[in-house]
Amino acid sequence: MTIQEYPHHLKTPLNASTMEDSPKPQKQYWRFSKQDFFPEPSFHNFSTYKHALTQTPTRIKNRVFSRSTESSELIQLKKESENEMKQCLTWWDLIWLGFGSVVGSGIFSITGQETRLNAGPGIILSYAMSGFSALLSVFCYTEFAVDIPIAGGSFSFLRIELGDFVAFIAAGNILLEAIVGAAGLGRSWSSYFASIISKDADFLRIKIGFLADGFNLLDPLAVLVLVLANGVAMTGTRNTSILNMVSSIVSAGVILFIIVVGFIHGKSENLVPFFPFGAGGVFRAAAVVYWSYTGFDMVANLAEETKKPSRDIPLGLVGSMSVISVVYCLMALALTMMVKYTEVDVNAAYSVAFEGIGMNWAKYLVGICALKGMTTSMLVGSMGQSRYTTQIARAHMIPPWFALVHPKTGTPIYATLLTTITSCVLALFTSLDVLSSVFSFSTLSIFMLMAVALLVRRYYVTDVTLKYDLVKFLLCLFVVIGSSIGATVLWSMNEKVWVGYTVTGGFWLLGTLGMAILPKQRHPKVWGVPLVPWIPSLSIGMNIFLIGSLGKAAFYRFIICSAVMLIYYVLVGVHATYDMAHPDKQESVIEEGNESSNQVS
Repeated sequence: MTIQEYPHHLKTPLNASTMEDSPKPQKQYWRFSKQDFFPEPSFHNFSTYKHALTQTPTRIKNRVFSRSTESSELIQLKKESENEMKQCLTWWDLIWLGFGSVVGSGIFSITGQETRLNAGPGIILSYAMSGFSALLSVFCYTEFAVDIPIAGGSFSFLRIELGDFVAFIAAGNILLEAIVGAAGLGRSWSSYFASIISKDADFLRIKIGFLADGFNLLDPLAVLVLVLANGVAMTGTRNTSILNMVSSIVSAGVILFIIVVGFIHGKSENLVPFFPFGAGGVFRAAAVVYWSYTGFDMVANLAEETKKPSRDIPLGLVGSMSVISVVYCLMALALTMMVKYTEVDVNAAYSVAFEGIGMNWAKYLVGICALKGMTTSMLVGSMGQSRYTTQIARAHMIPPWFALVHPKTGTPIYATLLTTITSCVLALFTSLDVLSSVFSFSTLSIFMLMAVALLVRRYYVTDVTLKYDLVKFLLCLFVVIGSSIGATVLWSMNEKVWVGYTVTGGFWLLGTLGMAILPKQRHPKVWGVPLVPWIPSLSIGMNIFLIGSLGKAAFYRFIICSAVMLIYYVLVGVHATYDMAHPDKQESVIEEGNESSNQVS
């Protein structure tokens, strides 16, 4: 079903006759009325809301099978922001934004933890595996972003191809990713800063004895740096881009220094044993260090502010991620050659490593530049995640007040404040290891859905694809997903029976081959993923496998968070989006709600 524009007069239903033909007055940006948060008729008053709740099953059924359109995402929903975002970014900006967003978001904060606890020197292969999986996802993001250059990123892409309900689940995970990712970076920034002035990475944190482990070290410095970074991001896209470019050039020089010095002072005997925790440890680490590659979706998410998306986005995404994957493997190799994996510091690995080889001055240099890298990650992350939030609000899955774009800065200030405040609260209490596992699960699940959405985009077009071809495609897709889950379950159960892997791998091959011989219903307009369906199918398998490599705690946290999202969807989200999709029915909703109220009274 096509999602239509939500008419302005339905936001003020009682004045529809007088407002319909009159010009829209210029509204102030700073406003906080109920109408700005809940303009939908279902929330007009308590009676209409009760009536809407009685229609919940019907509305859920409608939204599950509803798909948006490109014109709705690109044109109609943008009107909810009232002001345009400024198209001010070139391919050069996107390359450095990609570098600034990705490098520093995990390499300085997660490498030490996973080397010490899970992978040992095998962390190099963990980064290689995650980098390859990330590159597969990059291909999927690039095709969508070139064809649909909108701020919604994966949310809009999934809404168009997989429907409104799946997009909501993705939206909840996107917001979770924004909050957890920013909080994790804030905690890492605090650890590195503390390591510069003390050997104790928790030196600047306040311990609260009655709180549970993992939540008992308050971090006010993390809160402060998050507030400052997000404040800069709110001033304007171009300003943030220039600041990121300057900082990223400095960080690139320091990374080169780390790699060269690490090889010069490294010892090959530190790489033995290479798999101290076995192959399972390498895969578990790969699932977590995937965090180090997140941020590339921020570049795709800035498509609405890019001057020429068809040229700039492929250069910014594919080119930068290929280089970053190689750089990460070299940095991991340099670390494990400098320091025995049993002596790697969990919180500030590189700074402490240079101190261990007698280069105290280099310790401070690396610490300061690591802070710069994490700061640019927070800057670009804040900018990108607020764009996600803006498009989610444009669709009314959260209050549309968060979709408003400031007329002078051209930035969504309210959306930025939402992610800032929630991430600050989380960063104040929660430790890095707890944050990273939740973040990885959310990110991997979204990337897996993006690969599914790309296959749907290529093989299914409404009212064009024959029913017989659709059934065959869905069967092949089910086989690919099912075989990937099967292989992951075997690995998680430590069942190292190659017969099982041969069977699941064979089914994956048959499912992908079956799709390959089906007729494609749509071809990319400008830039497309090569080797479809093989690359998206492989991306599905690798992301599911990495999800399965996470610990049970990550699954439990993910299930709890998803349950909270579903409760919100049933009580609020489904009714707001239903109203958006059916503007012609909403005046009757108000009337029916008022009638039921009169009958009760």
